Amino acid sequence: MIMKKYVWPSVKLTLVLIVICSVLYPLLIAAVAKLAPGGGKGETVMVNGKVVGYAKIGQKFTDDKYFWSRPSAVDYNAAGSAGSNKGPTNPDYLKQVQDRIDTFLVHNPTVNKEKIPAELVTASGSGLDPDLSPAGAKVQVKRIAAIRKIDEAKLISLVDQQTEKPFLGMFGPSKVNVLKLNIALDQLK
Repeated sequence: MIMKKYVWPSVKLTLVLIVICSVLYPLLIAAVAKLAPGGGKGETVMVNGKVVGYAKIGQKFTDDKYFWSRPSAVDYNAAGSAGSNKGPTNPDYLKQVQDRIDTFLVHNPTVNKEKIPAELVTASGSGLDPDLSPAGAKVQVKRIAAIRKIDEAKLISLVDQQTEKPFLGMFGPSKVNVLKLNIALDQLK
């Protein structure tokens, strides 16, 4: 009697939920992902028919002839997306930020410390942020112009062309995808 009243309905409910949660829901999510850019496999960036990266995952650029990326707490490893989990008063974190500032100033001697945007010396929460603010890109223009022998105004115009405006003009900040910016930089004549 107890089996019929309590156990059997519980078993049926468990089987129904297994089908819904383990079969139907994943199939629904996979179908929706197929509608996204990249068909659920990520939005790849291609140059001359070769995949050079993903639009939504940051990459490491430290060569002086390129715009530098935002630092990463996970060394741009998408499998281990994470922040450093160090607070703003942690001595190790403060030393790491100071080291990044010092490195940036060595490679950009015309920039004052106060003019360095925070995103160039601090990692994002995911450690994989592919974007900079337009100011974060423009502060690097003098270095790149000198190395590549390109007019600064041309580089500023390139940054402006690559700047994505806020969604609907009001949601989120303006941003520049560093990978796409560096590809456009290499294509400048």
